[in-house]
Amino acid sequence: MSATNNIMFDARVVRGNTYAAQVVTQEQQRQQQVYNRNEAARQQRMEQRRGGGGGRAGTPEPVAGRRHLEVQTETFLEELTDRPAEASIETQTEAFLDRPPSPLFVPAKNGVDVETQIGAGDLFDFDLEVGPILDVLVGKTLEVAMLELMEEEELSAIRSQQEKFEMMRAAELAEVQRLEYEAKRKFAEKQRRKKQEREFREAQDDLQEKVAAQAFAKKYLGDLHEQVFDSLGEAGHFYDPVRREVGEIFLPWLMGAVSTELAGVKTAYQAADDVIRATLGRAVEQKKAAEAAYVAEQQRLADEAEAKRKADEEAEAKRKADEEAAAAEDPDAGN
Repeated sequence: MSATNNIMFDARVVRGNTYAAQVVTQEQQRQQQVYNRNEAARQQRMEQRRGGGGGRAGTPEPVAGRRHLEVQTETFLEELTDRPAEASIETQTEAFLDRPPSPLFVPAKNGVDVETQIGAGDLFDFDLEVGPILDVLVGKTLEVAMLELMEEEELSAIRSQQEKFEMMRAAELAEVQRLEYEAKRKFAEKQRRKKQEREFREAQDDLQEKVAAQAFAKKYLGDLHEQVFDSLGEAGHFYDPVRREVGEIFLPWLMGAVSTELAGVKTAYQAADDVIRATLGRAVEQKKAAEAAYVAEQQRLADEAEAKRKADEEAEAKRKADEEAAAAEDPDAGN
C-alpha cells in the first residue's frame, strides 16, 4: 500500500488527544515530508496526463452564432440564482451551556397502516409441532456425543499405536547402532590383522635377503684366497730369477694383505652373524607378541560375545516382564 492511499500518512487525520497541544515529532515531520513529496509527484503526473491528452476530451468550442449554457445533470434539481437569499439572525446562549442533541431523522410516512389479529392456535400448535424439533435436537445431541466418544477412543488407540511404534523404532535404532558398531569393530580388526601380516612378511623378506647375502659373501670370500694365488701364478709373477725378491718383498706384502682381507672377512662374518641373530631374535619376539595379541583378542571377543549374550537375555527377560505386567494391568487390551 502506497503512502498516498494510507490514512496513517494523511496529515488531516488527528491522532491522540484533540484537546491538548499537538506535539509534532521528527518521525511525523519526516512522514509529512514524504507525503507532501508523493502528493506533489501525483499532482505533477496528473497534470502531465491532462496536458498529454491522456484524459477525457473537453467540450469543443461552440459554432459561430451560438454559446454554451450551464445545465444541471444531478438527480435532484435545485434553483440557481445569482445571489442566494440572505437573512441575519442573532441569538445569545448562556455561558457553559451544552449543545442540545440533534433530533433523530424520521422520514415522512408515505403508506397506509394495516393491522390484523391472530388468535391462539391459528398458526400452529406448539405441543404438536415441537415434538419433531425435540427429536432432531436430541438425536443430534446423541450423535455428537457418540462422535466425541468415538473420537476419544480413536485418539487413545492412536496414542497407544504411537507408543508401540516408538518402542519398535527405539529397538530398531538400537539394533542398527549395534550392527554399525560391530561392523566398524570387525573392519578395524581386519585392518589391524592385515597390518600385522604385512609387517611379518616384510620382516621375513628382510631376513631371507640377509641370509642370502651372507651365504653369497661366504661363498665368494671362501674361494677368493685360492683364486688369488692361481691368478698370480698364471700371470707369471712366480719365476726363479726373482724368487728372492718374491720371497722378501711380495710374499710379506701378500701375507699382510691376505691377513687384512681375512680380518675383514672375519669382521664381516661376525657382523652378519650379529645381524642374523638380532633379526631372528626380533622375529621371535614379534611372533610371540603377535601370538599374545591374538590370544588376548580372542579372549576379548569371547568376553564381548558373553556380555552381549547376557545383555540380550536380560533385555528379553525385561521385555517379557513388561509385557506380562502390561497384560496384568490391562486385561481388556489383550482381548
